[in-house]
Amino acid sequence: MGWSFGHATDDDARLGLAGTAEILRRTMRDGRSHRRGAAIAIGSLVAWTSTTLAGPLLVRRGIDDGIIAGDRAQLNLSIALYVVVAIVSYVSFRFAILQLARVGEAFLREMRNRVFGTLLRQSMAFYDREKAGVLVSRMTSDVDSLQELIQFGLVMFTSASLLLVGTAVLLFLLSWQLMLVCLVAMPVVAVASVKFQRDSNRAYLLVRDRIGDTLSRFQEGISGVRVVQAFGREQVQSAEFAESNQDLYRTHMAAVRVQCWYLPIIEFAGAATTAVALGVGGWMVAEGRMTIGTVVAFILLLSSMFEPVQQLSQLFNMVQSAAASLNKLYTLIDEPVDIDDRPGAVEADGRAPIRISDVSFGYAGGSPVLTGVDLEISAGERVAFVGPTGAGKSTLAKLIARFYDPTAGSIRLGETDLRDVTVGSLRREVVVVPQEGYLFSGTVADNIRVADADASDLEVRSALERIGVLERFEALPDGLDTEVQERGSRLSAGEKQLVSLARAALADPSVLILDEATSSVDPGTEAVVERAMETLMEGRTVIAIAHRLSTSQRCDRVAVVADGRLAELGTHDDLVAAGGHYAELYDAWVRGLGDAA
Repeated sequence: MGWSFGHATDDDARLGLAGTAEILRRTMRDGRSHRRGAAIAIGSLVAWTSTTLAGPLLVRRGIDDGIIAGDRAQLNLSIALYVVVAIVSYVSFRFAILQLARVGEAFLREMRNRVFGTLLRQSMAFYDREKAGVLVSRMTSDVDSLQELIQFGLVMFTSASLLLVGTAVLLFLLSWQLMLVCLVAMPVVAVASVKFQRDSNRAYLLVRDRIGDTLSRFQEGISGVRVVQAFGREQVQSAEFAESNQDLYRTHMAAVRVQCWYLPIIEFAGAATTAVALGVGGWMVAEGRMTIGTVVAFILLLSSMFEPVQQLSQLFNMVQSAAASLNKLYTLIDEPVDIDDRPGAVEADGRAPIRISDVSFGYAGGSPVLTGVDLEISAGERVAFVGPTGAGKSTLAKLIARFYDPTAGSIRLGETDLRDVTVGSLRREVVVVPQEGYLFSGTVADNIRVADADASDLEVRSALERIGVLERFEALPDGLDTEVQERGSRLSAGEKQLVSLARAALADPSVLILDEATSSVDPGTEAVVERAMETLMEGRTVIAIAHRLSTSQRCDRVAVVADGRLAELGTHDDLVAAGGHYAELYDAWVRGLGDAA
């Protein structure tokens, strides 16, 4: 449908009745497993509709056969039947509400799981394109829109539709002549409804767009609160959020104004039609062509017809909003996964050499970051990638881990292109330890098990022991069961990095990519992290992104990346002696150490 996350487009505005119908049809297909529950709920609503329609008919019977005829027995029977109908109405409607809620919530649970699963499988390129706040809004504001529809809308929409159809049929059977007179208001209602559908669709799509923008602004402010406070930008950030929030307010009010002109039209049409029915019906009674009970029943049913019309008009916005939300969620679910298994993909051989052949790469919408890179890394070799900031060394490492695919050239394990190996086996064979270890809420042991959810306590302890830090974590208040709290705030930067290294030890990969794991570590922990890294590197192919050139000294070879190209390649000593890019970087680093001393 051409929809783009977080941005209102012309295609959004054209969602319309056809687009909404298509979204709802897909929802019906996806909800096939819930058909039985939905059928039971609709059956209950049919029973409720029947009892609701029976009420005015029993009033007619009580007036004509009881009051007018002076037959007390018939009047009492009509009253008794009315009480029975009221009880059945209560029971059936209550059961329908519970059943529809059960079906809707189950569908919503499945939708959340599908969206989250899709997001976890998406490549890094996807997250480069999309705003985090907009993605969060998919699971918050868009799901909330569906929640509102499920909790209130499904019952009201289904019951109002059944009641509207049933009332129209019954009115026609009571008096088709009076029914035709009452239809005089329908052209006005129809024209107003078409205009309302068009205006409300546009307004509510814009509301969803502004909600995404506001959430993005909010998420940025909260995530960067330390920087905001450090530079005293509280007022600036507040002003920017206030502007985004004001846009959201204006779009909400525009949506309300659409309702303000439409709902009174429906209300007036109902009142005017009732007045016409009363006048014409009274005349027909005076002419002997209709009974008083029939007129009363007709007017009662007429209110039962315009009340559903009013409900449906109010629900229309909810349905439109829910359809727009479903459209966005389905678009997200249908988003192709860039990094996925090709048909016939094979298992990765991490013990094979890594061959980088004429590789070029550029991030979406940007200029090339790497151009024509050729490099072969032997199995078990340690290679350091060095170069100035932005030169492309981290990007090259991400390509080797297949977080991205090259735009030109190939990267192979042995003779097999990375695009021809299964992603699962590649993730087992190639593990990346980032600059800053990210921890999830939970215990230390839980966070180490990120590498292997089925690992036993003994295996977790063994991973820590292999890198020489078991005693350090056992000394925590609750040992390995210590809660790290949100983002690992209970641990120091060095301890978080040690957890990252323990994950790598537990995964036991053949290829280890280290993005300068000591760059954000405090001096007191740096030596511990260095020893853990050295132990972890033994017997593996290692690619180290070196910001501190002490790391490159410990590697077998150094690859200098400059201006997106492989500028130099050789041992540390050979490159220092050559007097090129690396020698300049090394001299600057040594001088920096001298100045710091």
